[in-house]
Amino acid sequence: MVAAVFHQTGAAGTAAVAGTEAAAGPHPRALPPVAATAAAAPRRERWLPDWRSLWMVVLPPVLGMALLVAIWAAATVGGNASLPTPAVTFEAAVKLFSDPFYDNGPNDQGIGWNVLFSLERVAVGFGLAAAVGIPLGFIIGRFDFIGRMFSPIISLLKPVSPLAWLPIGLLVFKSANPAAVWTIFICSIWPMVVNTAVGVQRVPQDYLNVARVLNLSEWKVITKILFPAVLPYMLTGVRLSVGTAWLVIVAAEMLTGGVGIGFWVWDEWNNLNVKHIIVAIFVIGIVGLALEQLLMAIARRFSYDD
Repeated sequence: MVAAVFHQTGAAGTAAVAGTEAAAGPHPRALPPVAATAAAAPRRERWLPDWRSLWMVVLPPVLGMALLVAIWAAATVGGNASLPTPAVTFEAAVKLFSDPFYDNGPNDQGIGWNVLFSLERVAVGFGLAAAVGIPLGFIIGRFDFIGRMFSPIISLLKPVSPLAWLPIGLLVFKSANPAAVWTIFICSIWPMVVNTAVGVQRVPQDYLNVARVLNLSEWKVITKILFPAVLPYMLTGVRLSVGTAWLVIVAAEMLTGGVGIGFWVWDEWNNLNVKHIIVAIFVIGIVGLALEQLLMAIARRFSYDD
């Protein structure tokens, strides 16, 4: 009898469960517990940072800067008054950047204004060089006759020191500011011309043969075929040019005077303020690094390699 009652109860329970499932509709597919855990694990791991990669990115630069500061501190041990210690330089930097845009006249302005004036000259000279150098590079690379004609001129003028062009600018323009812009222009045009021309010359001939078969105009050949293929070379030339321009402007401003980070460094040297000169060296390096990283990011953004 007990067995019969149990059998009836079990059957009723099974029927009730079956009725409940039928009323609720088909049960959604569920993963087994092990499969569900395995599927959830990568989702959790996806949000975890890759500490090892982050450590390898952050640690080497920090150690490099720490080594530089340690060597600097060791060089100033013993009260060497000719070179300020890192602590003294840091205090001077804090004072400088507490008010970087003060203006007490044309010859007494904050370091922020001087950096901005230098960047303005670099932008004008570099922009003119890009407007002339990139189209010239396309023409030299596209037409062999013109390339052979300009090759000796580029080979002759490219190795000339940028500061050798400064007296020519002063003679022609009769003013320091356009002379500095001229110096930036003439020194930053060559990397863009050469790299753009090399990029055009390395475009596969099959591409140009297809354009000839399709009877494309020269403008379409340049915009649709040459430009995408030459863009990495062109951006490399731009990056080299802007680095050269930033190097040259500091030296040019030392010689021409006026307002600018180069003139500011020379003025601080005349005042024997070495700690400000060291601060300016770091500022010049940081600005140059920022410009280079910006152009590298642009180059990666417009890369056709992927």
